[in-house]
Amino acid sequence: MKKKGILNPQISKVIASMGHRDFLTVCDAGFPVPLEPERIDLTVVEGIPRFMDVLSAIAEELQVEKIYIAKETTEVSPKRYKEMKVLFPDEEVELIPHTEFMELSHKARATIRTAEFTSYSNIILKSGVVY
Repeated sequence: MKKKGILNPQISKVIASMGHRDFLTVCDAGFPVPLEPERIDLTVVEGIPRFMDVLSAIAEELQVEKIYIAKETTEVSPKRYKEMKVLFPDEEVELIPHTEFMELSHKARATIRTAEFTSYSNIILKSGVVY
């Protein structure tokens, strides 16, 4: 039995299978999850689990070289935007229109849906290399 790190078998498998430049979407409860990538739905009730808790756990295990955030996040949920940037202080940030963000999410290896109700709690992580 795995004793630390991400214990969810679906998330653990996705992270372990990601290669350089693969995408992983982590989203809020209201995000229109595309049908194409694997869908990992963690929602239990409103707020459980929270977006930032899930994203923090992923940030500990996934090497990320770039993050994509909808530019509307900076206006609608500026606090959430700052929280996401704190987790990835050295990674390149690309702000894109929400419609473009939704299109890019179709290219993700998986989408992890949280029970977050804070608007625009969505991020796409582009995996990097460790060496």
